[in-house]
Amino acid sequence: MTSTLRTLTVPLDVDSSSGGLPSFLVRDDVLCWSRREAGLVGYGELTRFNATGPDRFLEADMWWRHLILEADITDQVELPGTGPVAFGSFAFSKTSPHVSRLILPELVVGMRDGRAWATQLTFDDAPLTEAGVLAALESWVSDASGDEPAAGGSDVGPSPEVAALNGSRGSLGRGSLSEAAWMEAVTNGVEEIRAGKLEKLVLARDVVANLPDGVSAAEVLRQLAARYRECWTYGVDGLVGATPEMLIQVEGRTAQARVLAGTLDRRDAEGVEGSPMEYAERVLAGSEKQRHEHEIAIDSLTRQLAPFSEAMNSHSEPFILELPNVWHLASDVKAELADIEGHVPTCLALINALHPTAAVCGTPTQVAGALIRKLEHLDRGPYAGPVGWLDAAGNGEWGIALRGAVIEDANTVRLFAGCGIVEGSQPEAELAETWAKFRPMLEALGIRR
Repeated sequence: MTSTLRTLTVPLDVDSSSGGLPSFLVRDDVLCWSRREAGLVGYGELTRFNATGPDRFLEADMWWRHLILEADITDQVELPGTGPVAFGSFAFSKTSPHVSRLILPELVVGMRDGRAWATQLTFDDAPLTEAGVLAALESWVSDASGDEPAAGGSDVGPSPEVAALNGSRGSLGRGSLSEAAWMEAVTNGVEEIRAGKLEKLVLARDVVANLPDGVSAAEVLRQLAARYRECWTYGVDGLVGATPEMLIQVEGRTAQARVLAGTLDRRDAEGVEGSPMEYAERVLAGSEKQRHEHEIAIDSLTRQLAPFSEAMNSHSEPFILELPNVWHLASDVKAELADIEGHVPTCLALINALHPTAAVCGTPTQVAGALIRKLEHLDRGPYAGPVGWLDAAGNGEWGIALRGAVIEDANTVRLFAGCGIVEGSQPEAELAETWAKFRPMLEALGIRR
């Protein structure tokens, strides 16, 4: 055994009709980052880094750089996501006791631009060979039966709502606040905004799903990947979901982000005249309230990213992002990263500067964060925190953990959803929006509402 990390990446011959990366989602303890049948899947756990508090991103960055500094890397593919890769999930709040983590798997399967590969990672001295990598992959995939569901997050059990919602596979109970109490929190938030204390506030709520027959994380991930192909499906240590929002994607010196703010439930278009997209353009893009919320979010990200960039551009007008459950106002941002003291900033250094954005917290950030802690009556844990991966070359993709849930035990899943609150927000409408945002996870769990 050695303290030096050793990795071997080899190409894979994967049939294009095999279903892509989701076909490798066969274990409940799998690590996952997938979009449009491409991405990364990790098996096993070689080591991990845990942290809490305000320096969690920078501490994780230092750990990762130290780990790969002397790593022995053999890479026959040389694409973003090859070589050593760590999957990560970070707490939303710097005050949260929830443990943020980077996990180094034993084996990674990746797909990108029609190419596929596998990477084996080890601290052992035994030789790494292509045959050994392929044998390890076969072992992980074929040994999927009998796997235990991944678990993580709080150990607090569900608190049943008076009117529990029954579905085909389980029941849904209230979370930290009842619907009435959460709407009161929205009212209080609007009052704070009208008093001039802040411009925008994002309030989240949770509900608890109980599945008597058990929950399979792998099945949830496969369902999300199939239904929400334009989102990034993620799975890290019991945190699962499909986020439409990219906090930061780094490839070489190019950084990109996708900012969302402004939401319309697609069910609202049922029975209206004209096409659904025309309705979305009229109601969403034509709404002063929705556009104002979006402008706050895009300004927040571009302002925080600017010090790290030589050049930056974004859409002059937001576009309509069409998802199976909702429409969003969306903007893509692209930046060329600057050399800072001879180095391009790493993914985690950028996250440290960007998180939390106005899209998931509010503005001003400190005022919104304090009000969130006062009004939500819940610890978000990893919800709305960064989730994704990074490699040894500095590449990585980090989404915001939205449209997701934490698998708390074999039968219990805690779902989260949030809304941007501005001066014109109405509590009943915001509550309805949370149900639209719960829908991806409810569908994946087989619970009807």
